Amino acid sequence: MTEIKICGITNVEDALCAADCGADAVGFIFHPASPRFIPPEQAKGIANALPEGIARVGVFVNRCAAEVERIAEACGLDFIQLHGDEPPEFCRLFPPGRVIKTVFPRRMDDLQMLAPYKVRAFLIDSRTDGLYGGTGRSADWELAARLREAHPMILAGGLNEGNIHEALSSVAPHAVDINSGIERAPGIKDHERMKRMVEIIRRAVAPGPKVIFAAQRRATGRSAGG
Repeated sequence: MTEIKICGITNVEDALCAADCGADAVGFIFHPASPRFIPPEQAKGIANALPEGIARVGVFVNRCAAEVERIAEACGLDFIQLHGDEPPEFCRLFPPGRVIKTVFPRRMDDLQMLAPYKVRAFLIDSRTDGLYGGTGRSADWELAARLREAHPMILAGGLNEGNIHEALSSVAPHAVDINSGIERAPGIKDHERMKRMVEIIRRAVAPGPKVIFAAQRRATGRSAGG
């Protein structure tokens, strides 16, 4: 099974569409420099509107640990995605089962540097011009495939209807992160494109157990019952 995360959610309509389509997770970007930035209080309202069974992921870039934890608690996040330059010791400040670490490898040696990280999964993305993802550019699929051999791995970076089949066959990721490839504008999803994208992935990959976005429940003020 390839799990599906719809990232860059900024409004409840897009979030509910992702849930209705059968996505496994939605992502809220708490990086102020991103065109898909969402204030925590707005993300909390959207998260509370979502049905059970879809994971809530918060995306953070080089924020202090106390702020990450505060926002995670306030919004009832299931997972924390550290999308900046966070070292292994920073990631260890949080339960490893909740942490997704984004990486931007450029050569094989970069993958060897990931051994000290104790996280639930790695997300591989494309980074350019000082931007931490969201560029619409593809990640290095060869390195992604090698990373997948050793760790649970989420593939991001410019995935769209035109390249998703090749990405799935080349990398066989445990999950994909879909963002700019289904947008009408930054942070505004095209619901028809979202539906088609989810359908393509579901048809292309055999069903199976979730590896990454399996249910997480913790003391966030949001119980398993809602």
